[in-house]
Parts: sequence; C-alpha cells; structure tokens
Amino acid sequence: MQRETVIQVPDNLWPVADFFMKDLGGEVNVADDGEMAILIRGFVLLYLTVALFAILAYKFGFAKKLSPIKSLIIYILLFIGVFILTLIFGLNLPLAESLFIIAVVMGIYRLRLSQERKQNKSNEKAEQ
Repeated sequence: MQRETVIQVPDNLWPVADFFMKDLGGEVNVADDGEMAILIRGFVLLYLTVALFAILAYKFGFAKKLSPIKSLIIYILLFIGVFILTLIFGLNLPLAESLFIIAVVMGIYRLRLSQERKQNKSNEKAEQ
C-alpha cells in the first residue's frame, strides 16, 4: 500500500497566509524535503506574525502591571494558544488580518486615552 504524499494547498488563502505560502503552488509533496521546508517556513512566519499581533493587541488593550512570573505565564499561554489557533485556523480564516485590525484599534484607543489623561492633568494643574 502506498501512502498519499501530496497535500493540496488551497488557492483561496487570506492575504497574509497567501504571502507566506506563495512559493508552494497548488500541491506540497511531503516526500520532498525542499517543499516541506517551504511549508514549515511559511507556517512559522505566519505563526510569528499572528503571535506579534496578538502580543500587541494584549499590550494595548488588556495588559496590566503584573509580576514578572505572572507575565511570563501569560505570554507562555498566549504563545501556546496562538500556535493552536494558527495551526487550526491560520490558512482558512483571516486570523492575522483580524489581529492586525484589533491591534491598530487598541493602539489608537490607548493613544487617545493617554492624551486625554495628560490633558486632564494639565487642566487640574491650571485650576490650582
């Protein structure tokens, strides 16, 4: 019995996943080391992109001052969760694109919040 050694690559990938998987073509021969290296490289780059956007979204929107051990645990769990999400949904859903938009919106929110706080402090000093 001969095992199936060809994996079909979808042709309707989302832009970020398509960018990282563009060198694959329509099929990946699992027996070919060069094609497997391209597949693994594309997945790792997609994972790192998603992890970066997830870290930015967390830092801009949800991060609080925690002890280093608690922060380390949070980031380890974030990296594990992002790996699982990228493995399952990375090619089929706009995961990186969504996290990019979330990070931008949270960054704008954080910037506006800090500007408003500075303005309130300066108004309080002017009143005194």
